[in-house]
Amino acid sequence: MLQRLYRRVIALSAHPYAPLWLAIISFAESSFFPIPPDALLIPMALSRPRAAWRLATICTLASVAGGALGYAIGFYVFNELAQPLLQFYHYDAAFARFQATYAEYGLWVILVKGLTPIPYKIVTIASGAAHFDFAVFMAASLLTRGARFFLVAALLRRFGDPVRDFIERRLTLVTTVLAASIIGGFVILRYV
Repeated sequence: MLQRLYRRVIALSAHPYAPLWLAIISFAESSFFPIPPDALLIPMALSRPRAAWRLATICTLASVAGGALGYAIGFYVFNELAQPLLQFYHYDAAFARFQATYAEYGLWVILVKGLTPIPYKIVTIASGAAHFDFAVFMAASLLTRGARFFLVAALLRRFGDPVRDFIERRLTLVTTVLAASIIGGFVILRYV
């Protein structure tokens, strides 16, 4: 089933309404959809290199808007569904500790996970469930999702087809190195 869905997403990249589909998939992936927008962004940017920046912008804005929905799901629905279970199993204190830890380290979680292909919906829903500061969440999401999609667009615009295979095989490595560099820079600034 997942393979069929993936093939459908690839087929959408050639459709005249592909930018609209890119926005829809980017939005949905941030809160519930299983296929990342890269599956559509890559073939679209390869077929129209001059549109790469516009496509990255569409991806970024739609992904961040979808992140707001994921946050709302975590903020409102998580409490409605999970709170009775947490109380039943006496996990109220454990959840309070999770919220406190997320309040302290949530920005780092958003910055790191927003750059990687790890499902962004996990971050959006967890941020809402932890009642993380919404403005900080949105700013960090805009920064990291933008960096991720614009990196893909820049590589595709500059190097074209040869980079497609590299990105599809090594996107995790590229974004992890970038995330590690950002974290390393903050650590160095903090302790130096």
